[in-house]
Amino acid sequence: MPKMTLIALMAAAFGLLAAPAVAAEEEPKENPLQTVVGKPDRAGRITAGGIDYYYEIRGEGEPLLLLHGGLGQIEMFGENLKTLQEARQVIAVDLQGHGRTPLGDRPIDIPSIGRDMATIVGALGYDRVDVLGYSFGGGVALHFAAQAPDRVRRLVIASAPYAKDGFFPEMIPQQEAVSGAMADMMKETPMYRSYAAVAPDVSEFPKLLDAMGDLMRADYDASDAVAKLPMPVMLIFGDSDMIRPEHVVAFYQKLGGGLRDAGWMRENMSKNRLAILPGLTHYETFAAPALVAAALPFLNGADTTRSWAGQVAAE
Repeated sequence: MPKMTLIALMAAAFGLLAAPAVAAEEEPKENPLQTVVGKPDRAGRITAGGIDYYYEIRGEGEPLLLLHGGLGQIEMFGENLKTLQEARQVIAVDLQGHGRTPLGDRPIDIPSIGRDMATIVGALGYDRVDVLGYSFGGGVALHFAAQAPDRVRRLVIASAPYAKDGFFPEMIPQQEAVSGAMADMMKETPMYRSYAAVAPDVSEFPKLLDAMGDLMRADYDASDAVAKLPMPVMLIFGDSDMIRPEHVVAFYQKLGGGLRDAGWMRENMSKNRLAILPGLTHYETFAAPALVAAALPFLNGADTTRSWAGQVAAE
């Protein structure tokens, strides 16, 4: 399989009752992935759903739960993580089987990981958080918010479909082909190299690929979860994403946006937002400055837009 096809395939991992949790802090350790973002202020582990999750706390301010994409880890956001931790208190989690979090014995299941995030947020003492999830992490964010809406103030879902048919048709067979048999040929990819830099047991990588393949071979449609989102939601996609534009529009319409003209005085504006970032693919959005530039004002509840009538009145 050509290397670029393999990289595209792996980046497509969406990219997708909890046990009592005990927060155990540990001394943050430097690793090669922290060259840009630096060491966290705090780090530790919390058991949720039988999984020993690794988490980090970075910065000060309003809490923001940050969830990475498939076959990534906390540091995959790069400069965006640095920008966010300068503006917010970032709670970043290595999701099941990823980064420093072991795979465990449970299958990778996005709704289950969403429930785990609610457990983690509660165990860390947060009543409510904002959430930004990319790809696989976007699916987790969706289910966390749908299952525990009282814990989520604002939600940003980046480059994640709500259903399997949201991907371009040619991507689905590639996703379904993911398995541990690909582990050796991935040794030079950024997915394996970043995994190997922090994973507690590098020999688990083939098992992670098998688990992610099982996830991507299953059909799913989270329309019911979308319907349960009461909080303001922002969807962000690249204009050259692996998610079909028709699906992006359908997702936004399920949230009540894009159904009618907003009105002369913005009287019909939805509380939800859609951002299409120009010149970006699925494999770049998570590290693109445009992601945070679009998401952060929304997460902060900022709205500086004035109607035409408002501009004229101000003059």
